[in-house]
Amino acid sequence: MKTMRRTKDKNQNKKETKHSSLVIRWVSIVALTIMVSFVVFSVVIYSFVGRQSIAQQKVTSNGMVVKLNDSLSPISKELQIANVVPALTPSARKIMQGDPAINRDDHKSNAFNDDLLASLTNPDLNVVVYNLEKEDVFDNGNGNRLPPFKKFKNDYHMEQVHRGHRQELLTYQKVRSIRTGKVTGYIVVANKMSYYNGLMKNLLKWMVRISLIAIIFFTFIAFLVVYDIVKPIKEISKVAREVNDDPNSTARIKDFHRHDELEELAVSFNQMLDRMQRYIEQQKEFVGDVSHELRTPVAVIEGHLNMLERWGKEDPEILAESINASLQEAKRMQHLIQEMLDLTRAEQINVHYPNEITTVSEVLQRVVGDMAMVHQDFKISLDMDDLPQDTEIQIYQGHLEQILVILIDNGIKYSTDRKQMNVSAGLSQDDVQIVVQDFGEGISKTEQSKIFNRFYRVDKARTREKGGNGLGLSIAQKLVTSYHGQISVDSVEGQGSQFKMIFPALSKQQAAALRKRAQAEKAKHN
Repeated sequence: MKTMRRTKDKNQNKKETKHSSLVIRWVSIVALTIMVSFVVFSVVIYSFVGRQSIAQQKVTSNGMVVKLNDSLSPISKELQIANVVPALTPSARKIMQGDPAINRDDHKSNAFNDDLLASLTNPDLNVVVYNLEKEDVFDNGNGNRLPPFKKFKNDYHMEQVHRGHRQELLTYQKVRSIRTGKVTGYIVVANKMSYYNGLMKNLLKWMVRISLIAIIFFTFIAFLVVYDIVKPIKEISKVAREVNDDPNSTARIKDFHRHDELEELAVSFNQMLDRMQRYIEQQKEFVGDVSHELRTPVAVIEGHLNMLERWGKEDPEILAESINASLQEAKRMQHLIQEMLDLTRAEQINVHYPNEITTVSEVLQRVVGDMAMVHQDFKISLDMDDLPQDTEIQIYQGHLEQILVILIDNGIKYSTDRKQMNVSAGLSQDDVQIVVQDFGEGISKTEQSKIFNRFYRVDKARTREKGGNGLGLSIAQKLVTSYHGQISVDSVEGQGSQFKMIFPALSKQQAAALRKRAQAEKAKHN
């Protein structure tokens, strides 16, 4: 016992470990997806911001180069300190001309309002003007290290270089005299891009922080979501194991209150278990009912055979009587088994006949005509004045015929002096009503609620004499209810009974849809 308990506990632990690994696996997948998405998103944003910032820095450097070139290109000789400084600084130009740097008439900050001078004071821009011998003839003194001169083919060249963890933008421009068109010197502008470097550094730092926080946050959210999905699956798996261990178990999946696919799965799973349970109960009832009902005819046949074995073989009368009785009981057993099979099949209509359609008037005319021909001593009338000829219901044609035969045969079997049966049908709103009326013995009020039970007979002795097993009305009721119909009885003792059936009538659209589905199923099986 202890060994079995340990084995069961180990199996349970293995199952729980599997469920846990499923959660971990899904959370890992979701977390990895989120991480990759954030990395891609961060790289895209980082690259976009970097390109925009570099473009702004290029505009600044180019603006500086253009201003310097505009100021130096009027010089026709090689650039030297003597001609570069006056050209670049208006204040120096005034002093060299013998005028004060600032006149009374000038604005107080006029000397510093010069656009070029303002650009030269930009701490990020390190400007150097070289002559043809690559000598420094002017620089703005920003930084201890002057930007080096570099040979370049065209008049203009720009490149981005790395200084450790920082980046710089170097711009080279040849100065050509607007008079002679000859190169008089070179302009080199080094943009340290402090704003760009600081922006990209801070952006990278914050994006890493935000990405880590987002990954942790969304991983937690993913865990909750995945757990919320896996939890119902674990519940379904638990119920499946219980039912697998005990097919008679009544365990069912509880309502998840989710209104999603998992809720639909749980409902479908419960419906499947309920149907399986019904099949098990049907099997038990079938075996129990057959064993119970076959006990009597088997006993009768066995008694006759024992009698014949002992002394009945020598007596022709006893021999004939025993053979006839045995044959009669064998036929009754055959009829009983067939009825039991019909009853079992009637409980599985939605599986075998899901898309069958029948025209009611055709079946009624055929069945009533056949029964009237077989029972010529009975007057069987048919009234279909209130039923349109094309009225259709969802039922297998053979089953509607079987129901009508059971009810008509039942009325004939329990008839008295009045040999008459009335069958009528009509359409009331969206329902088809079929009534089978006899004028026989009738059924008492207390018996009316029991006549649809299996093997129930109002008068067992007389029923056995008439050859009934008490299954006909049970089969009729199962067939009617399996096709979403209703059957009821209204009877008065000594006056007869009236069986009433109600089936939902099909519209033309519904009938067309069922035919289409039936054709699709037929094509699939072919």
